[in-house]
Amino acid sequence: MVTRLQTVIDVAFRWVLLGLVGVLAAGCASHPPAPASAASEDYRYIIGPGDNVQVIVWRNPELSMSVPVRPDGLITGPLVEDVPAMGKTPTDLARDMEKVLGTYIRDPVVTVIVTGFVGTQSEQIRVIGEAAKPQALPYRQNMTLLDVMIAVGGLTDFADGNGATVMRATAEGSKQQYSVRLTDLIRRGDISANVDMKPGDVLIIPQSWF
Repeated sequence: MVTRLQTVIDVAFRWVLLGLVGVLAAGCASHPPAPASAASEDYRYIIGPGDNVQVIVWRNPELSMSVPVRPDGLITGPLVEDVPAMGKTPTDLARDMEKVLGTYIRDPVVTVIVTGFVGTQSEQIRVIGEAAKPQALPYRQNMTLLDVMIAVGGLTDFADGNGATVMRATAEGSKQQYSVRLTDLIRRGDISANVDMKPGDVLIIPQSWF
């Protein structure tokens, strides 16, 4: 009697386990694979809080400066106070600085160079879950999934790398989730699993169930 009951329990457990695996597989299958090529050739860096910018005023070294962008997105320097820098390209900021300095000097020529990169929050690559060092990374042109994984130190021992997904904003403003194969890429050296990243991507690495 006990043996028969144990057999029934074993069969039931196997069916539950198979059902769970089926649910997990269906969940993974619901996300299309990330497109291999997604980089934008016309990408321009956007200044964010925490960036360090060097402002060079031609023939006016006393007005040149190297300053951090404050948490409120503004910068301050000689003859200029609270100039918005966040959300602008270096060229846009240079033109704005020329307008401000034009009040004090004749025909200023300004060049802005970003020397420390953080970027705006909307363009940072965020890695959460079972990465060795989950963090937010500044996006750079032609950045790939492999670049991101090197920066975060790879996967933990408990990661379900091939169950990872990338959350990406669409042109319509909604969110699309794509599956990526981190285990194949990192631990098996399958370069076909490498894909382009886009500004604002969120890489989600779940924990393995087994």
